[in-house]
Amino acid sequence: MSGILVLAEHEDGSFKKSAGELLGKAAQLAASVGGDVMAAVVGDAPAAELGALGATKVFQVSGDFAAYDAAAMVDAWHAIVQAASPSVILASAGYVGKDALPRLVARLGTGMGSEVTDLRADGGAVVGRRPMFAGKIYADVTVTGSPAVFSVRPNSFPQPSPSGGSAEVVAVDASCTALTQVVETKAPASSTADLTEAARIVSGGRSLKSSEQFDAVIRPLAASVGATVGASRAAVDAGYAAHNEQVGQTGKTVNPTLYIACGISGAIQHLAGMRTSKVIVAINKDPEAPIFEHATYGIVDDLFEVCPKLTKAFGDL
Repeated sequence: MSGILVLAEHEDGSFKKSAGELLGKAAQLAASVGGDVMAAVVGDAPAAELGALGATKVFQVSGDFAAYDAAAMVDAWHAIVQAASPSVILASAGYVGKDALPRLVARLGTGMGSEVTDLRADGGAVVGRRPMFAGKIYADVTVTGSPAVFSVRPNSFPQPSPSGGSAEVVAVDASCTALTQVVETKAPASSTADLTEAARIVSGGRSLKSSEQFDAVIRPLAASVGATVGASRAAVDAGYAAHNEQVGQTGKTVNPTLYIACGISGAIQHLAGMRTSKVIVAINKDPEAPIFEHATYGIVDDLFEVCPKLTKAFGDL
């Protein structure tokens, strides 16, 4: 069998947005390179529903995988790849894709294009485009091994329109050995999307001056547009925000549709984590701040004046 296999992630039985993005792109690519659009599901989730997003067949390893373990995930994925025999594998470049996918690639003895932001068909092969050197240049990546594996940054492709169809589900047996034991799981306090998958992000910098002002200015603005809160390293180091909210070279790499940077100068380390955002809005009272060189829209003004006005305006919509 040949075709494109999407490693569809889910959480608590609900498929992540990235699964739909990848299936929609896989359908476009399959029209050029040929083969079926397939999906891989590990754990208990309504696999047949992926047919509505473009999958013709779904290979599923059932069982309790709620507690993530890289070794067990790789065992399950490997069993599915053996059953599906795809020519191309697509996965999200979230924490699972960054942790478990390279292990799968090593086991398969193939190659991988990591954190691509675009995919295209060229001469019967799939080519990935990935940002390099903090997004200053892009490289086109072709994988000569088979299957060719690509991890894709979330929000790189639009969601496909659901068709209402249902996919054939093929049960796959896998011997999965977990190497870790989870003793406790704590749910995040916030209900917003994780930074790496968020479509909208509002980030604050050191100019907020305190954690109290960060909470009073940035978080209400983010809530008004349904965004996830981010922060620069300077803001995190100063204790204004938690480390898991840090965007940048030593934080999280994000790829949202909208990124609002409040009081962030635009150091290269921060740009490395958010340069590929579709629309960047910069708010800074320094007209010479480097962030304005990369912003789609810039507001040269005091963030303590601008952000509350934006919060009110968005809240009134």
